[in-house]
Amino acid sequence: MAQDSTLSSLPAVWSLQDCLDYAMKNNIQLNSLRLSRLSSEQDLLLSKAARLPNLTGSASQNLNGSKSITPTGNRPYELAFSGNYSVNSGVTIYQGGFLNYDIKQKGLLLQVTGLNIAQEINNITIQLTQAYLNILLIRENIVYVKDVVTTSEAQVKQAQQQYDVGSIALVNLVSLQSQLAADRYNLVTAENQERINKLVLKQLLQLPSSYDFNIYSPDTLVSSHYVAPLRDVQDTALATRPEVKSAELGINVSELDLAKAHAGYKPTLTAGGALGSSYLRDPGNNFFKQLDNNFYQQIGLTLSVPIYTRRANKTAVEKSKIEIDQSKLTLRDTRTNLSQTVEQAYISVINAQGQYDASVEQLRFASESYRIASEQLRVGVANIVTFLQQKNLYIQAFQAYIQAKYNTALTIRIYDFYRGIPVKL
Repeated sequence: MAQDSTLSSLPAVWSLQDCLDYAMKNNIQLNSLRLSRLSSEQDLLLSKAARLPNLTGSASQNLNGSKSITPTGNRPYELAFSGNYSVNSGVTIYQGGFLNYDIKQKGLLLQVTGLNIAQEINNITIQLTQAYLNILLIRENIVYVKDVVTTSEAQVKQAQQQYDVGSIALVNLVSLQSQLAADRYNLVTAENQERINKLVLKQLLQLPSSYDFNIYSPDTLVSSHYVAPLRDVQDTALATRPEVKSAELGINVSELDLAKAHAGYKPTLTAGGALGSSYLRDPGNNFFKQLDNNFYQQIGLTLSVPIYTRRANKTAVEKSKIEIDQSKLTLRDTRTNLSQTVEQAYISVINAQGQYDASVEQLRFASESYRIASEQLRVGVANIVTFLQQKNLYIQAFQAYIQAKYNTALTIRIYDFYRGIPVKL
């Protein structure tokens, strides 16, 4: 019932922003990272609390049985009640800076979890944008293929009439019928591909399979755009992307591990205190009198100096140094991969825009050639082989145009995303 209530509040037709907003709130992986961040917050609170004194109370109540010798030599069996009660407290005064280092480290790890969330948001944004545009691509292709089928049906109808009166040969009619069958097959294939693409987007959104999902088609789609210089985008990405900041914090976390390891060589000073009392059932003293007589107070300092730890401290220090070097390599690898990814995005934009410009020109000429061939077919002066060749060239040109159009739109948005521009259609 809860799921049905959630689904009823969803939009009837989804825009790209609807998809992004829904994923930011409901994505399982993203919410899992948010829970990890809450766990890190608790780790930080626990680390801060380690500087405070603790307080424990204990109480024990015992029943003892024994035999005792009397002046007459008898050994009667006796039961005796006893109890002990205490309150203890301790606080770490000095531990070589370990507690302060640990608090700083937990604070950095909390920042890392926040950056992990930001990185996952970026990944989800790109995946949803690509899936959304794939649906728009195939949807526009369906509109085009439907038009082709309609035209082919009209051509076959006209050819049938011409054949009935003996104007054209049977082979020409059959060729057009074969082309119509191929066009209908392409339409069915395109419609099936739209279902698959919608399923991919629905799975990314983690919606139930039974949900009737549909998306909004914008009136226009920008496929030509200013392309920022590669170096500027790389510098922006390296300065702002969460994966780079996370890798940089990873070095700081490792350095604090080294500082904590060095603290193991230093002495630890703790203070402690206790209050307590006890009693043993005695006919000569009542309960409260014994508690008063046995009441004790204790306060003291304990200094612990590591002398020989069987290489535990040295190993911790050396492993921390190795971890620092590993963190530096991770940062270097992250920066290199990001720079290469941005460069690949830049190349993709340049190539896509070049292909788009070429496809526009190709489609213009192919459309004109197909129009002329169609007119010749209508008046009965066209060679059927030449007509079908022109039609196939037109189909290929239009499909190349649609592919280039949406590929350009996608690559532009991905490239701009690396320089901090939100994805919009």
